[in-house]
Amino acid sequence: MAESRRRTPFSGFLFLLVLSLFILSPSCRGRGEGREADAPMTQSTRSETSPASAQTSGAEGRVLVTNNLDLDFSKHKVTFIEIGADRCIPCKAMQPIMKELAKEYAGTIQVVFYDVWKDPAAARKYGIQLIPTQVFIDQGGKEIFRHVGFFAKEEMLSMLKEKGIL
Repeated sequence: MAESRRRTPFSGFLFLLVLSLFILSPSCRGRGEGREADAPMTQSTRSETSPASAQTSGAEGRVLVTNNLDLDFSKHKVTFIEIGADRCIPCKAMQPIMKELAKEYAGTIQVVFYDVWKDPAAARKYGIQLIPTQVFIDQGGKEIFRHVGFFAKEEMLSMLKEKGIL
């Protein structure tokens, strides 16, 4: 007679956790691979000691790639913060949209990208659980909208129009 096994709720949870890690890991792999990732954006700032260096006038019309958490929100109607990773597939799909918005709405929308695999500080600051996450901040530094996952340009523009930003 075969010995019967008793399944506990924990074993089911553990199975689902391992399965989800197995399924999700190929789409956002590369975290510990030790090779330099391709530069996803045009403007890069890595200085944590000088917040002013991250906010250069040369970033106008470009995506600001930074790990500096002290952003100046007052110069633009809205700041679009993309929190993701440069090697995550849905995050990569957001890159052309971010570049287009930065170029088309220069002076109105500031576009910022944080790579949380390289520096998780932004994820902690903004309470991020999944990537990509888009956070929209007004001129006063108040969060006005948040979206998790791929965010189509048309949907984003529609939201910004609803909020009276565009």
